[in-house]
Amino acid sequence: MRRGPFQEGEPVVLFDRRLRRYMIFLRRGGVTDLRGGKLLHDAIIGREEGEVLSSTLGERFLAFRPTLSEYVLEMPRGAQVIYPKDLGMILLWADIFPGAVVVEAGTGSGALTMALVRAVGPSGKVISYEIREDFARRAQRNIEAFLGPTENLELRRADIYEGIPESGVDRILLDLPEPWHVVPHAAKSLRPGGIFLSYLPTIVQVQQLVETLHGSGAFALIETIEALVRPWSVSGRSVRPEHRMVAHTGFITTARKLCSERSVIGYQP
Repeated sequence: MRRGPFQEGEPVVLFDRRLRRYMIFLRRGGVTDLRGGKLLHDAIIGREEGEVLSSTLGERFLAFRPTLSEYVLEMPRGAQVIYPKDLGMILLWADIFPGAVVVEAGTGSGALTMALVRAVGPSGKVISYEIREDFARRAQRNIEAFLGPTENLELRRADIYEGIPESGVDRILLDLPEPWHVVPHAAKSLRPGGIFLSYLPTIVQVQQLVETLHGSGAFALIETIEALVRPWSVSGRSVRPEHRMVAHTGFITTARKLCSERSVIGYQP
Protein backbone atom coordinates (compact mmCIF):
# COMPACT_ATOMS: atom_id res chain seq x y z
CA MET A 1 0.00 0.00 0.00
CA ARG A 2 1.39 3.37 -1.01
CA ARG A 3 1.94 6.11 1.58
CA GLY A 4 3.16 9.69 1.51
CA PRO A 5 2.62 12.32 -1.20
CA PHE A 6 0.89 11.42 -4.46
CA GLN A 7 3.24 10.21 -7.17
CA GLU A 8 3.09 10.11 -10.94
CA GLY A 9 1.40 7.01 -12.35
CA GLU A 10 -0.74 6.13 -9.36
CA PRO A 11 -4.55 6.29 -9.13
CA VAL A 12 -6.27 9.06 -7.18
CA VAL A 13 -9.95 9.21 -6.29
CA LEU A 14 -11.59 12.65 -6.21
CA PHE A 15 -14.84 13.62 -4.47
CA ASP A 16 -16.80 16.76 -5.40
CA ARG A 17 -19.13 18.68 -3.06
CA ARG A 18 -21.97 16.26 -3.86
CA LEU A 19 -19.64 13.32 -3.08
CA ARG A 20 -19.61 12.18 -6.69
CA ARG A 21 -16.52 10.05 -7.24
CA TYR A 22 -13.93 10.34 -10.03
CA MET A 23 -10.78 8.25 -10.41
CA ILE A 24 -7.79 9.44 -12.39
CA PHE A 25 -4.26 8.20 -13.02
CA LEU A 26 -1.68 10.90 -12.44
CA ARG A 27 0.75 11.85 -15.18
CA ARG A 28 3.11 14.80 -15.56
CA GLY A 29 1.48 17.52 -17.64
CA GLY A 30 -1.88 15.75 -17.50
CA VAL A 31 -5.22 17.54 -17.30
CA THR A 32 -8.56 16.00 -16.26
CA ASP A 33 -11.79 17.71 -17.30
CA LEU A 34 -14.48 17.22 -14.66
CA ARG A 35 -17.98 18.63 -14.18
CA GLY A 36 -16.56 21.36 -11.99
CA GLY A 37 -13.71 22.41 -14.28
CA LYS A 38 -10.24 21.13 -15.03
CA LEU A 39 -7.69 19.72 -12.61
CA LEU A 40 -3.98 19.88 -13.42
CA HIS A 41 -2.18 16.70 -12.49
CA ASP A 42 1.00 18.64 -11.69
CA ALA A 43 -0.98 20.42 -8.96
CA ILE A 44 -1.85 17.04 -7.38
CA ILE A 45 1.50 15.24 -7.63
CA GLY A 46 3.44 15.84 -4.45
CA ARG A 47 0.36 16.71 -2.39
CA GLU A 48 -0.84 14.69 0.58
CA GLU A 49 -4.00 12.59 0.83
CA GLY A 50 -7.05 14.35 2.24
CA GLU A 51 -6.16 17.74 0.78
CA VAL A 52 -8.76 19.95 -0.87
CA LEU A 53 -7.95 20.81 -4.49
CA SER A 54 -9.44 23.58 -6.60
CA SER A 55 -10.34 23.28 -10.26
CA THR A 56 -9.90 25.97 -12.91
CA LEU A 57 -13.52 27.01 -12.19
CA GLY A 58 -13.02 27.18 -8.45
CA GLU A 59 -14.79 23.91 -7.64
CA ARG A 60 -13.29 22.01 -4.72
CA PHE A 61 -12.41 18.33 -4.67
CA LEU A 62 -11.18 16.03 -1.91
CA ALA A 63 -8.29 13.80 -3.03
CA PHE A 64 -7.47 10.38 -1.61
CA ARG A 65 -5.82 7.18 -2.71
CA PRO A 66 -8.64 4.80 -3.61
CA THR A 67 -9.51 1.97 -1.30
CA LEU A 68 -9.72 -1.44 -2.96
CA SER A 69 -13.52 -1.11 -2.88
CA GLU A 70 -13.42 2.25 -4.67
CA TYR A 71 -10.80 1.10 -7.14
CA VAL A 72 -12.80 -2.01 -8.10
CA LEU A 73 -15.87 0.09 -8.90
CA GLU A 74 -13.98 2.71 -10.93
CA MET A 75 -11.17 0.78 -12.64
CA PRO A 76 -11.26 -0.06 -16.37
CA ARG A 77 -13.14 -3.31 -16.94
CA GLY A 78 -12.86 -6.13 -19.39
CA ALA A 79 -15.42 -8.27 -17.59
CA GLN A 80 -18.07 -7.46 -14.99
CA VAL A 81 -16.45 -7.22 -11.55
CA ILE A 82 -17.50 -8.85 -8.30
CA TYR A 83 -19.00 -6.10 -6.14
CA PRO A 84 -17.12 -5.02 -2.99
CA LYS A 85 -19.91 -6.26 -0.71
CA ASP A 86 -19.41 -9.75 -2.12
CA LEU A 87 -15.60 -9.51 -2.08
CA GLY A 88 -15.70 -8.99 1.67
CA MET A 89 -18.02 -11.94 2.18
CA ILE A 90 -15.90 -14.14 -0.09
CA LEU A 91 -12.70 -13.44 1.85
CA LEU A 92 -14.36 -14.49 5.12
CA TRP A 93 -16.50 -17.37 3.88
CA ALA A 94 -13.51 -18.83 2.05
CA ASP A 95 -11.37 -18.09 5.13
CA ILE A 96 -8.49 -16.61 3.13
CA PHE A 97 -5.48 -16.35 5.44
CA PRO A 98 -1.86 -15.14 5.23
CA GLY A 99 0.28 -17.85 3.66
CA ALA A 100 -2.61 -19.61 1.91
CA VAL A 101 -2.21 -21.17 -1.54
CA VAL A 102 -5.28 -20.15 -3.54
CA VAL A 103 -6.41 -21.15 -7.03
CA GLU A 104 -8.82 -18.72 -8.69
CA ALA A 105 -10.70 -18.74 -12.02
CA GLY A 106 -11.53 -16.63 -13.99
CA THR A 107 -9.46 -13.58 -13.45
CA GLY A 108 -11.84 -11.26 -15.33
CA SER A 109 -10.95 -7.64 -14.58
CA GLY A 110 -8.91 -8.63 -11.50
CA ALA A 111 -11.18 -7.49 -8.65
CA LEU A 112 -11.19 -10.75 -6.68
CA THR A 113 -7.58 -11.41 -7.63
CA MET A 114 -6.44 -8.19 -5.94
CA ALA A 115 -8.42 -8.97 -2.79
CA LEU A 116 -6.88 -12.45 -2.65
CA VAL A 117 -3.32 -11.24 -3.26
CA ARG A 118 -3.59 -8.79 -0.37
CA ALA A 119 -5.18 -11.37 1.93
CA VAL A 120 -2.64 -14.19 1.41
CA GLY A 121 0.28 -11.79 1.87
CA PRO A 122 3.90 -12.22 0.77
CA SER A 123 4.11 -15.74 2.20
CA GLY A 124 1.06 -16.97 0.26
CA LYS A 125 0.35 -17.51 -3.41
CA VAL A 126 -2.54 -16.87 -5.78
CA ILE A 127 -2.75 -18.80 -9.07
CA SER A 128 -5.38 -17.19 -11.28
CA TYR A 129 -6.75 -18.86 -14.44
CA GLU A 130 -8.15 -16.86 -17.37
CA ILE A 131 -8.80 -18.16 -20.88
CA ARG A 132 -9.42 -14.81 -22.60
CA GLU A 133 -6.31 -12.90 -23.62
CA ASP A 134 -8.04 -9.50 -23.54
CA PHE A 135 -9.36 -10.08 -20.02
CA ALA A 136 -5.94 -11.27 -18.85
CA ARG A 137 -4.22 -8.16 -20.23
CA ARG A 138 -6.76 -5.83 -18.65
CA ALA A 139 -6.53 -7.60 -15.30
CA GLN A 140 -2.73 -7.41 -15.37
CA ARG A 141 -2.86 -3.64 -15.92
CA ASN A 142 -5.47 -3.13 -13.21
CA ILE A 143 -3.55 -5.18 -10.68
CA GLU A 144 -0.22 -3.51 -11.38
CA ALA A 145 -1.74 -0.03 -11.21
CA PHE A 146 -3.20 -0.65 -7.77
CA LEU A 147 -0.84 -3.13 -6.10
CA GLY A 148 2.42 -2.61 -7.96
CA PRO A 149 4.71 -5.69 -8.24
CA THR A 150 2.99 -8.88 -7.07
CA GLU A 151 5.48 -11.70 -6.62
CA ASN A 152 2.84 -13.84 -4.89
CA LEU A 153 0.59 -13.87 -7.99
CA GLU A 154 0.76 -16.16 -11.02
CA LEU A 155 -1.58 -15.24 -13.87
CA ARG A 156 -2.13 -18.36 -15.95
CA ARG A 157 -3.62 -18.39 -19.45
CA ALA A 158 -5.40 -21.74 -19.23
CA ASP A 159 -8.83 -23.35 -19.05
CA ILE A 160 -9.49 -24.62 -15.52
CA TYR A 161 -12.29 -26.82 -16.88
CA GLU A 162 -9.53 -29.01 -18.30
CA GLY A 163 -7.86 -29.62 -14.94
CA ILE A 164 -5.86 -28.21 -12.02
CA PRO A 165 -2.27 -29.48 -11.88
CA GLU A 166 -1.64 -28.03 -8.40
CA SER A 167 -2.12 -30.33 -5.40
CA GLY A 168 -2.49 -29.63 -1.69
CA VAL A 169 -4.22 -26.33 -2.42
CA ASP A 170 -5.83 -24.52 0.52
CA ARG A 171 -8.65 -22.79 -1.36
CA ILE A 172 -10.29 -22.83 -4.81
CA LEU A 173 -12.46 -19.86 -5.79
CA LEU A 174 -14.45 -19.74 -9.01
CA ASP A 175 -16.20 -16.93 -10.88
CA LEU A 176 -17.27 -19.07 -13.83
CA PRO A 177 -20.59 -19.82 -15.56
CA GLU A 178 -20.31 -23.63 -15.16
CA PRO A 179 -18.27 -24.32 -12.00
CA TRP A 180 -19.67 -27.86 -11.68
CA HIS A 181 -17.18 -28.91 -14.36
CA VAL A 182 -14.38 -28.00 -11.93
CA VAL A 183 -15.71 -30.07 -8.99
CA PRO A 184 -13.83 -33.30 -9.92
CA HIS A 185 -10.60 -31.35 -10.39
CA ALA A 186 -11.12 -29.48 -7.12
CA ALA A 187 -11.68 -32.76 -5.28
CA LYS A 188 -8.20 -33.87 -6.36
CA SER A 189 -6.45 -30.52 -5.95
CA LEU A 190 -7.74 -29.35 -2.56
CA ARG A 191 -6.14 -30.58 0.64
CA PRO A 192 -8.42 -32.23 3.23
CA GLY A 193 -10.36 -29.45 4.94
CA GLY A 194 -9.75 -27.07 2.03
CA ILE A 195 -12.56 -24.77 0.94
CA PHE A 196 -14.28 -24.64 -2.46
CA LEU A 197 -16.14 -21.41 -3.23
CA SER A 198 -18.17 -20.40 -6.27
CA TYR A 199 -19.78 -17.08 -7.16
CA LEU A 200 -22.82 -17.35 -9.44
CA PRO A 201 -25.55 -14.93 -10.59
CA THR A 202 -28.55 -17.29 -10.82
CA ILE A 203 -30.07 -19.86 -8.48
CA VAL A 204 -30.47 -22.33 -11.34
CA GLN A 205 -26.68 -22.43 -11.69
CA VAL A 206 -26.34 -22.77 -7.92
CA GLN A 207 -28.72 -25.72 -7.91
CA GLN A 208 -26.68 -27.61 -10.50
CA LEU A 209 -23.44 -26.86 -8.67
CA VAL A 210 -24.79 -28.01 -5.30
CA GLU A 211 -26.12 -31.24 -6.81
CA THR A 212 -22.70 -31.89 -8.35
CA LEU A 213 -20.92 -31.19 -5.05
CA HIS A 214 -23.19 -33.62 -3.20
CA GLY A 215 -22.89 -36.21 -5.94
CA SER A 216 -19.09 -36.08 -5.92
CA GLY A 217 -18.91 -37.53 -2.41
CA ALA A 218 -15.84 -35.38 -1.78
CA PHE A 219 -17.42 -32.37 -0.07
CA ALA A 220 -19.48 -31.57 3.01
CA LEU A 221 -20.90 -28.46 4.74
CA ILE A 222 -22.27 -27.15 1.45
CA GLU A 223 -23.87 -23.75 1.94
CA THR A 224 -25.24 -20.95 -0.26
CA ILE A 225 -25.69 -17.32 0.81
CA GLU A 226 -26.15 -13.87 -0.71
CA ALA A 227 -25.30 -10.43 0.68
CA LEU A 228 -27.57 -7.38 0.50
CA VAL A 229 -26.29 -3.94 1.50
CA ARG A 230 -28.62 -1.09 2.44
CA PRO A 231 -26.98 2.27 3.20
CA TRP A 232 -28.55 4.77 5.58
CA SER A 233 -28.80 8.54 5.47
CA VAL A 234 -27.93 10.14 8.82
CA SER A 235 -28.30 13.93 8.79
CA GLY A 236 -29.33 15.66 12.00
CA ARG A 237 -32.77 14.43 13.00
CA SER A 238 -33.31 12.87 9.58
CA VAL A 239 -32.32 9.22 9.88
CA ARG A 240 -33.68 6.88 7.23
CA PRO A 241 -32.66 4.17 4.77
CA GLU A 242 -31.34 5.44 1.45
CA HIS A 243 -33.74 5.14 -1.47
CA ARG A 244 -31.30 2.94 -3.35
CA MET A 245 -29.46 -0.15 -2.16
CA VAL A 246 -27.10 -2.78 -3.56
CA ALA A 247 -29.36 -5.82 -3.57
CA HIS A 248 -28.78 -9.12 -5.36
CA THR A 249 -25.55 -9.38 -7.32
CA GLY A 250 -24.62 -13.02 -6.89
CA PHE A 251 -24.79 -16.19 -4.80
CA ILE A 252 -21.80 -17.48 -2.84
CA THR A 253 -21.62 -21.26 -2.46
CA THR A 254 -19.02 -22.90 -0.23
CA ALA A 255 -18.06 -26.49 0.56
CA ARG A 256 -15.37 -28.24 2.62
CA LYS A 257 -13.14 -30.97 1.21
CA LEU A 258 -13.42 -34.32 2.99
CA CYS A 259 -10.45 -36.51 3.82
CA SER A 260 -11.83 -39.23 1.56
CA GLU A 261 -15.05 -40.07 -0.24
CA ARG A 262 -15.70 -42.77 2.39
CA SER A 263 -16.16 -39.93 4.90
CA VAL A 264 -19.65 -39.21 3.58
CA ILE A 265 -21.05 -42.73 3.97
CA GLY A 266 -24.23 -42.30 5.98
CA TYR A 267 -23.88 -38.50 5.92
CA GLN A 268 -27.07 -36.64 5.07
CA PRO A 269 -26.72 -32.94 4.13
